[in-house]
Amino acid sequence: MRRMRSFVSAPICPSCLFATRSRNAIQSFAPRWPAQRFVYTRTRDGPSRMVLSDRVARPPRRDSQDGRSDRPQRRSEGPFGGMNQTYANIREPTSRRTSRISDDRGSGDRRGKTAERRTKAMKMQHALSPIPYLQRVQTKSALATIESFDQFAVLPAIKEAMSKDVLRGMVDIKPTPIQRLAIPALLGQNIGRRNWKTESQGRQEFLLAAETGSGKTLAYLIPIIDAFKKAEAADPAIAAYREYFSKQMEAMSEKGYTGPREFDPHPTTARPRVVVLVPTAELVEQVGKVVKRLSHEVKFKASMFSANVSAKVINANMYSPTGIDVVVSTPHLLASIADSSPNILSRVSHFVVDEADSLFDRGFSPVTTSVLDRALPSIKQLILCSATIPKRLDNYLATEFPDMTRLTTPNLHAIPRRVQLGVIDVTKDPYRGNKDLACADAIWSIGRDAARHESSVPGEADVKRIMVFVNEREKTQEVAEFLVSKGIDAVALHRDTPDQRQSEMMDSFTSSEPLKTKDVPPAAVPAPGKGRRVLTNTKVIVATDLASRGIDTLAVRHVILYDVPHTTIDFIHRLGRAGRMGRRGRGVVLVGKDDRRDIVAEVRESMFMGQALI
Repeated sequence: MRRMRSFVSAPICPSCLFATRSRNAIQSFAPRWPAQRFVYTRTRDGPSRMVLSDRVARPPRRDSQDGRSDRPQRRSEGPFGGMNQTYANIREPTSRRTSRISDDRGSGDRRGKTAERRTKAMKMQHALSPIPYLQRVQTKSALATIESFDQFAVLPAIKEAMSKDVLRGMVDIKPTPIQRLAIPALLGQNIGRRNWKTESQGRQEFLLAAETGSGKTLAYLIPIIDAFKKAEAADPAIAAYREYFSKQMEAMSEKGYTGPREFDPHPTTARPRVVVLVPTAELVEQVGKVVKRLSHEVKFKASMFSANVSAKVINANMYSPTGIDVVVSTPHLLASIADSSPNILSRVSHFVVDEADSLFDRGFSPVTTSVLDRALPSIKQLILCSATIPKRLDNYLATEFPDMTRLTTPNLHAIPRRVQLGVIDVTKDPYRGNKDLACADAIWSIGRDAARHESSVPGEADVKRIMVFVNEREKTQEVAEFLVSKGIDAVALHRDTPDQRQSEMMDSFTSSEPLKTKDVPPAAVPAPGKGRRVLTNTKVIVATDLASRGIDTLAVRHVILYDVPHTTIDFIHRLGRAGRMGRRGRGVVLVGKDDRRDIVAEVRESMFMGQALI
């Protein structure tokens, strides 16, 4: 009995007590000794420290009416508080994000619009089709085998036209990466790659995808002109017409000739052999200039059809008795001509869709496909060109042209590292959310920096040409008017802009010749008012994506993104207006309160690392 009492009164180890709890010994002692019953009840109400509570994963109880628990709360769980859990506390961002967006939209307040914009901005990470790493590596090895235009098996007249007219004044002329890939492929020439499909095996289909400003226009024009000139030399109808033409000229030169003074129409009258489709009139003029330069030496007929050309001139060129070989046009205009004369596309052997990501988008796709379907039976080479491959275009090509050969450069979907990107936080002082003021201040900073490097002639400095991009068409005029009020020569580029003013601005932006302040017309500079400053050494175009696709803005060194683009495709095209043809450039992004800063930071990091924006 004494031994049992001493056992009860002695301190009990919790682990020993837990071990004895599973046995029946405590139950046999419980009815006899009250002290032991006390130990037993305490064991049930408060478990040992070595045992996890059943309520460890449950929130604290709310006993009082105001929702607060009557029990004292622990101030901190300590550094090991997360160890006392029975389940993995992993959040589900998809469901929580979806519910949050739905709640925001349902409330109808400003948070709903912000959540919707963020959801839209997240799509930019999945807008582009990725290029496999192995394909990029193989392409780099193929590019190393070509170092000069002399390695291409083209007509001597084309090489002479390249050196005399197209690339005149350039030093160290070498093919660009897309030219090294595309020209041998379109010619069927095996240089560092597999043997290409010949014409006897059916229609050839190519996709040329390369970064902006990489020379895609020459990449498809050189082999196309070479092919149709060789086919022209072997065409019996054209050979017979040349013989007829020479005889008719001799007969007309004789004295006493009383026969007809007119010639029979050429076999190519209203039957072009090459069609190049581009989305805008500015691109028609740009591509048309390159075609015209080649035609001077190679000798072929080329015409440009756009809204800037009168209907009388278009009709005269298309139905000229001397024939027509190459047509550069917008889809809508060529489709209207084909509706009235369906046979004008019956002899097209080479069909080019430049800026394919735009022309196969929702706005242009119905018209582009209607023109393509008319010419498809006679096409020998179908060529699509683009600076980006959106997933929409990728899916369309996989469905309609599954056998298309894709030629992509290693730096596709990557903004060149020679283009630097700066960020201005508009929410901070001194702008306080005013993007207009931040944009004007950035332009003035560029102008002041250019004024410090004046030439030897007093009062003469280089004119900086700057492009400002906005997301909405209505914003172009508003921003341009604000910049003009701040003494900046700015114009809004949109569909309602007068053609004369628009062509003047675009001519100065696409020219590679340096522009001095003395060459700027006085009417283009805003008139200074009383106490008003005027920035005379800058010219600014405020535009949407209308001016970001394909236009060869060689003179542009600075691009300002007034609005953060919705997709990486817009990032690539807008920043691609600067730093073209190996030149350096700089972009500035104005980041406001509701803009995605993480997206801008990711794009900036990818540019610094030279990575693709996918």
